[in-house]
Formats: sequence, structure tokens, C-alpha cells
Amino acid sequence: MSLGARVAGNLPYLRRYARALTGSQTTGDAFVRETLEAALVDDGLREMIGSGRAELYHVFNKIWSSAHVDVPQEEIADPGADNGHEAAAQARLSHITPLSRQALLLTTLEDFSVDEAAFVMDREPSEVEALVQEAVEEIDRESTTSVLIIEDEPLISMQLEDLVRSLGHEVCGMAATRSQALQIVQEQTPGLVLADIQLADGSSGLDAVDDILKITSVPVIFITAYPERLLTGDRPEPTYLVTKPFQESTVRAAISQALFFGTSRPLG
Repeated sequence: MSLGARVAGNLPYLRRYARALTGSQTTGDAFVRETLEAALVDDGLREMIGSGRAELYHVFNKIWSSAHVDVPQEEIADPGADNGHEAAAQARLSHITPLSRQALLLTTLEDFSVDEAAFVMDREPSEVEALVQEAVEEIDRESTTSVLIIEDEPLISMQLEDLVRSLGHEVCGMAATRSQALQIVQEQTPGLVLADIQLADGSSGLDAVDDILKITSVPVIFITAYPERLLTGDRPEPTYLVTKPFQESTVRAAISQALFFGTSRPLG
């Protein structure tokens, strides 16, 4: 199997991680692009990224840790982008995503073992365990917000409601269709949206979110059984994407990271 083929299978998930880490599709993709470009001119890095998923993330971490990737201004200014959230992400990047959140994302969203996450981060496993605990404690100290849940499966919807409330957040509404979601947002503005892709009446969670973002700029976490359909690089993609069936710790980490990069703000 060629190097390109070996890397291609892991690349969509690295892009998901990069976006969750930076809070921005534009910035996350810039770091991924820099990782691949660095590997092209370094034989050691090129061999490593083709060795496996953890090795690819390890090389990415080296680039991310340098934090010297320039994001083209024309990409940030893209009128098709969610510039309000993009600006918030750029502002928070000046402080860099804490190591604790990196450890949490790797062991939850990306489902690495503690030993694998330690390799990615070039840390000892005991350090990673301590960092994950630190992240959990940090999440518990975060301010609360209101959450809109867009999900057509009643059991999953209730599971998400229980999880959201256990984190100290409020649920401002639960919708099973695009029209229900829009009606809720017209009555009250959520601080976060959790959205399925395929809804009860055949409508799309993507379309529902597009409706919402015309009213208010709000962090969105998509939850889907088919992440590969969104991780194509062919269109604007969700910054936060959780795969079904999900672990509660994965959703918890995604919520934490989404709120870390800013709450809702009305569009101009």
C-alpha cells in the first residue's frame, strides 16, 4: 500500500481532531497541511506518518506544539465561513489549547489509550492521566449555558439531556425535526447546539443548523453514525463531530472544547 493510501485513511480523523483542538476548520486544516508539508521534506517524518494513526498524530503534535503556522487571511475572511466563531477561535489560540484538553480530546474524541496518547504528546502515561483529570476538573468549573438538542431518536435524546444536565447546563429545547429546531431558536437563543444529521421527517440536521446560524452564531456539535460523509474536505465541515455510538466522555469533551472557544453571539 502506498504512503498516500496509508495516510488517507487516517487523515479525516486527524482533521477532526485538529479542528476540535483549535476551534476552527480553517486553522485546524492549516496545521494538518503544515504537517503533511513537513513530512514531504523530511524522510523520518514521512516514514512515521505512514506507520499508523498514533504516529501521524505524533507528527502533527510536533507541528502544533510549535504554534507557528500562519493561516492565510483570505481563508479567514471567506464569506462562507462562520466568521464570528472563527474570530473567537483565533483569539483563544493566542493562549493555546491547554495540554490538559489535548489529553482529554485524544483519550475521548479520538479514542486513544492512555499509552497511545502519551506517545502522541511525547509525555509519560502518568502525566497524561493527570492531565485528563485536570481537564475534567476544569470542565466542572466552567460556566453553564443553555443547550438545544436536535435528535430524532427518543432514547438518544434523553441520554443527551441527562448528560447535559449532569454537566450543569440547561436544556432550552429538544427537537426531532428541522422545523421544530427553528421554532425553538426563534423563541430562545441557545448557547450550544447538539445536532444529529438525519432527522425524523427526512429533514437534515445540517439544514437545521444552517437555519439557526442565520439567526445566531452558536457553537454546534454534530453527532452522527456516518462521520466519513462529512469529513471529505469538499465542503465546510463541522468543527465538532462525535461518532455514534458515542461514549458520554466523548460528548463531554466536545462540549467543553466548543464552549472553550466562545459562547453564542448574534450575527451582524
